[in-house]
Amino acid sequence: MTAGGRPTRSSASASGGRAGDPRGDPPGGVESPVGIGPPRSAGPPDRRRSPLFRAVAGSIAVLFFVLFMALGTWQVQRRAWKLDLIARVEQRVHAPATPAPGPAQWPNITAASEEYRHVTATGTFLDASQTLVQAVTDFGAGFWVLTPLRTADGSVVLVNRGFIPADDRGRVQPAGPAPSSTVTGLLRMSEPHGAFLRHNNPGANQWYSRDVQAIAAAHGLTHVAPYFIDAEAPQHDGGPSGAVGPPSAEARQSAPAEALQPPSSAGAGEPTGVLPIPGLTVVHFRNSHLVYAITWYTLALMVAIAITLGLRKP
Repeated sequence: MTAGGRPTRSSASASGGRAGDPRGDPPGGVESPVGIGPPRSAGPPDRRRSPLFRAVAGSIAVLFFVLFMALGTWQVQRRAWKLDLIARVEQRVHAPATPAPGPAQWPNITAASEEYRHVTATGTFLDASQTLVQAVTDFGAGFWVLTPLRTADGSVVLVNRGFIPADDRGRVQPAGPAPSSTVTGLLRMSEPHGAFLRHNNPGANQWYSRDVQAIAAAHGLTHVAPYFIDAEAPQHDGGPSGAVGPPSAEARQSAPAEALQPPSSAGAGEPTGVLPIPGLTVVHFRNSHLVYAITWYTLALMVAIAITLGLRKP
């Protein structure tokens, strides 16, 4: 203050700045706390993985690569096996009919060696022991008609004489009064237990699969072959046997034309004529192994690319 009492301007703060100057002390003499202000940039975070993590991840990736490659190779081998099976089965289907295996051969019969063989059997039909087995064909829902055939040596072979629609189950014609009948068709293996979620019920005479042993036991039959024969359509005009279809993985037996022609009183598409309708065997094998192999090999390639990219990173 001057001698006259007038206030004088403070020359400068002890810090050298002017009062209220943002470059000096804040107004009121409050000192700035140490460390207040925007943080300094510390740079990008360190994203490098530890050697242990890289080793574990790499090992898992290599295991998956080996697994996918193995599965792809397995599918290639399965495809080769399936193509060989299809070729062998088609050869059996189109081969001339041979006598059905007798009791001496029954212990050695397997699906791999015998199923779909073109065979013939001669004997007497036992119509009293006929069995209807539920089935679905191109004609709709219905039944297979299985009738035992007793051969000259006393053994019994079940014969699938063909298909009847569900509404015509009461129209099944007997196999015939002839003392001797000859059947030609495809050898099929027994279908034990029943269908999916539907078990055979011999007590109620309800059958969902062609279980040879169970059907024979239900009718008190003994010395029964472990297979049955899918009867083919009869030959006409000296043509080839109806048991063989076109040379493909899916071969359908051809039913006689007159057996499939509907009468004037029947609706279109309904099977009529002599029932049951024979020659409806379908030979089909799924062969998707090439698609599966490509899938597994593609997954292996993706894992290999991921491994390569992982190795390139620091």
